Amino acid sequence: MSVVMEPTDRTRIRRGRNRAVAERTDLLALLTDALVAHLGVTVGDHPVVLPTAFAVDVDGPDEGGTLYVHGSVAARWLRSSAGTTVCVTVTELDGLVAGRSAFHHSMNYRSAVVIGQARVVEDEAERQHALDLIVDHMLPGRSATLRPSTRKELAATAVLAVPLAEASMKARAGDPVDEPEDVTAGIWGGHVPVRRVLGAPVPAQDNLPGLDVPDDVRDRAC
Repeated sequence: MSVVMEPTDRTRIRRGRNRAVAERTDLLALLTDALVAHLGVTVGDHPVVLPTAFAVDVDGPDEGGTLYVHGSVAARWLRSSAGTTVCVTVTELDGLVAGRSAFHHSMNYRSAVVIGQARVVEDEAERQHALDLIVDHMLPGRSATLRPSTRKELAATAVLAVPLAEASMKARAGDPVDEPEDVTAGIWGGHVPVRRVLGAPVPAQDNLPGLDVPDDVRDRAC
């Protein structure tokens, strides 16, 4: 059964409503596919937007599930965002759209906006779970192959949780939308697909001799 995202005043799409995506499954698919999120916070008297690794737990403790990001406990942006409303955006570029006029050049994309009150994860079990999710988001299955985090590493790392209750998504695909007279003028229009390509794994220079690329890394690169 499909689940439709109910917009709020903060997530209602007012411009380009024809590109709004209502299905929650499409939002979750984008959050699964994308690797980088941008977190917008207010630090002191000015806004800051930071790129960050992230992961999603659809069954997380927050309303609608939980989006996790992590950072250093010393990071000012992380301390400043606790208990405040933050904005997380995720975008995947799918194509470059060549219109028949400058005005109608565009991009094919999928983008999401998540707005919510951030909280610092204090529970040790949830924090470890979130960190494992972030590692596995980059390399599925990787966390199970790693040694446990040390107390020092955990003490230096903070996790921020944002509810997925308030979210919106837009998407564009396909050809340019040109004026009829520009089409009949014979100017070429179309789009250039863009896709992410992962290369073959490159071993670290200080690997011990004879180490093979593990399955989790090889599977991700294929």
